[in-house]
Amino acid sequence: MKPVDYVNRINESYQSMGYPPYQWSINDAAPLAKLKKPLSECTVSMLTSGGISYRHAEPFEPAAKNNFRLDEIDPGTSADGFQINDAYYDYRDGEKDINVIFPLERLRELAADGVIGAVANRLWSGFMGRIYKRRQIIEDAAPRFADALQRDGVDAVVMVPA
Repeated sequence: MKPVDYVNRINESYQSMGYPPYQWSINDAAPLAKLKKPLSECTVSMLTSGGISYRHAEPFEPAAKNNFRLDEIDPGTSADGFQINDAYYDYRDGEKDINVIFPLERLRELAADGVIGAVANRLWSGFMGRIYKRRQIIEDAAPRFADALQRDGVDAVVMVPA
């Protein structure tokens, strides 16, 4: 099977709508760090960019651009308590099982089995859609998100892109 050439497909799609070629971020050095303690002692949070929100909350704008909204999610929320609104991927399987795009039940199972120390007090959904204002992410939104994770005592974050 040949891999999907998503970069060219996305560029072609946007250019057909009159947008200039997308300027992809290239990170030559990712600021990754080794865990300071065993995973079984770590508090873990999660972030999805899949347009997931509570059923009772305002939905995400399906074709969002530069949406810096970041929703806090209670990790004890029932799997049927969510809605998905995103025009950038086929989320039908996520509607059948939210764990496909927001694996909160799997995260709780990892904590119950002792694989991770604990699930953080807050999980997250946001940065949904296409973001062209990288400076706002780098200088504002990402540092605020990192501060919230630190305040929650989070040791690791599972990133679930859509």
